Amino acid sequence: MENGHIRQILSDIENGIISAGEGYNRLKLAPFEDLGYAKVDHHRPVRQGAPEVIYGASKTSEQIEGILNSLLSHCPENILITRLSEESAQYLSTRFELFYDASSRIGIVNRRAHLSADGTIVVATGGTSDIPVAEEAALTAETLGNRVVRLYDVGVAGLHRLLASMEVLATARVIVAVAGMEGALASVIGGLTDCPVIGVPTSVGYGAGFQGLSALLSMLNSCASGVSVVNIDNGFGAGYLASMINHIGGTKSK
Repeated sequence: MENGHIRQILSDIENGIISAGEGYNRLKLAPFEDLGYAKVDHHRPVRQGAPEVIYGASKTSEQIEGILNSLLSHCPENILITRLSEESAQYLSTRFELFYDASSRIGIVNRRAHLSADGTIVVATGGTSDIPVAEEAALTAETLGNRVVRLYDVGVAGLHRLLASMEVLATARVIVAVAGMEGALASVIGGLTDCPVIGVPTSVGYGAGFQGLSALLSMLNSCASGVSVVNIDNGFGAGYLASMINHIGGTKSK
């Protein structure tokens, strides 16, 4: 969005031509930048509190580069790219300061540690095979300014591992439970804790798991209150939602 447009809105508020509320609404509907192949939303931080996230799958390296240049002209750090291929990561690393995690396929340009919420997000997995999806959630939440604690390989096949971590679970304002197979971890955690639980079914499992459909249905049918569910392998969606919950937590100290 052009600075002149912002200045005009602020001037109208200062001169009493429009109210502060009306000015805010106009800012929320501010222009985007049209690159031809992408319309980059520079005003998303005002509407949603975070810059636009780039979905890297099916985009060329050059398209991602163009979107990054556009975003960086308005937001200088912590630009998140999901489902980024190693090939595109290699290309972008020669042009930007890029952090890349090959397991989760998360890329972060101009990564800077920061905390903008006082709560803790716990990301737990049923098994080691669920870690790539869990890391997508954890890195997303960290990029958005959250303190994240990882609790991996605590699935119901060895329930004592989870019970041994109850002190960690008790510190959480929100928990992301990542599991494949039968997806029971979300229900168990939901029945043990007093905070929101976000279930992430993964495609980990054998044939009757139907690439995560079995875990998805199990989590959707959870008998534990306070469990919500995102799509199969959608670690990003879980991390983003967990961040939103954590940021509306006020001054609760957990």
